[in-house]
Amino acid sequence: MPDEKIVLDRDDMRRTLVRIAHEIVEKNARPHGGDAKDPGGDALAIVGIHRRGAHLAARLKRLIDDLLEADVPLGDLDISFYRDDVESRPEEPEVHASHLDFDVDRRTIVIVDDVLYTGRTVRAAIEALFDYGRPARVQLAVVADRGHRELPIRPDYVGKNLPTSRFERVNVRVEELDGVDEVTISELEEALA
Repeated sequence: MPDEKIVLDRDDMRRTLVRIAHEIVEKNARPHGGDAKDPGGDALAIVGIHRRGAHLAARLKRLIDDLLEADVPLGDLDISFYRDDVESRPEEPEVHASHLDFDVDRRTIVIVDDVLYTGRTVRAAIEALFDYGRPARVQLAVVADRGHRELPIRPDYVGKNLPTSRFERVNVRVEELDGVDEVTISELEEALA
């Protein structure tokens, strides 16, 4: 395994998610006296992209619930068959069920993912989301933005900007799947050969 540089440890990730939760609540407070928990149009919901984005979304939901003293809807999306490279990938996609057990119409949906790179995953998530309805707004929260966009997609909430080369990989690990919370940068194995 190539050497990895830790850029966010467990405490850094916790602080990052707390900050993002505060930013989401602040940005979505309604100017006419209502707020993000208002059940009328424009209410807030959090949707994570499988796999790590779904776990990060669940954490953000708990933080936002505490800040708003409300129960913000949580969902998750599987984008396996919405990807534009699904037919050209050598391996079969790992498919998960999507869960959006609430009406997305007229809501502000915050899509959560671990790393923003080319923008293609987010494009697929937006396409999948619109199969469930028409949100009022769609926002994007990511733990790491590494640049190298191929599509005009920009996150609304960023944990850490990580300028990287295309020969590096950003690894976001979460306790629920990996047994540790951290963000690391490593060299791609192909670049080492």
